[in-house]
Amino acid sequence: MAKYRLEALIRIRTRDKKRAEIALAQAIGALQKAKKKMEELKEEKKKIAAEQKEAKKKMDHKMSGGAFVGEGCFHVNFLRKLKEDEKAKEEEIEEQKGVISEATERVAKARRNYIDAVKQLRIMEKHKELWAKKIAQELTRREEKEMDELGQTIHSLKKWRGEKSVFEL
Repeated sequence: MAKYRLEALIRIRTRDKKRAEIALAQAIGALQKAKKKMEELKEEKKKIAAEQKEAKKKMDHKMSGGAFVGEGCFHVNFLRKLKEDEKAKEEEIEEQKGVISEATERVAKARRNYIDAVKQLRIMEKHKELWAKKIAQELTRREEKEMDELGQTIHSLKKWRGEKSVFEL
């Protein structure tokens, strides 16, 4: 049987599909990492808010008990620092949202590339199947033609010799 001339193209398409598959897996992994980091940042923000509440409680308790002015300044500064930390976490969360949206776009693009690569590979495989069928039909047609010619030749030889066919009565 003849060799398929586009076999190299099928290998290239297969390689492209594998690369697209790997890129898709990496993009999905990056998206999952970004989402995990977002959850961690939200947890840290919650901890800061809880710490801020606790610090306010302590300050109220100490101040109601008649604390020194210096201790009040310490608590106020500590609360201010916690507020700044909370704002910083909020900014990190906003940045992380951007990272997540970029990662989501990369996943969508990688998914499209993977789908395209799979389609291209399927097209080439279908072409090869059709080519193989065409070659098989051509081979069958040639064999049938040769068998017909052989049968005619045998019939002509028998007729020339004067032999009767087994099918004649």
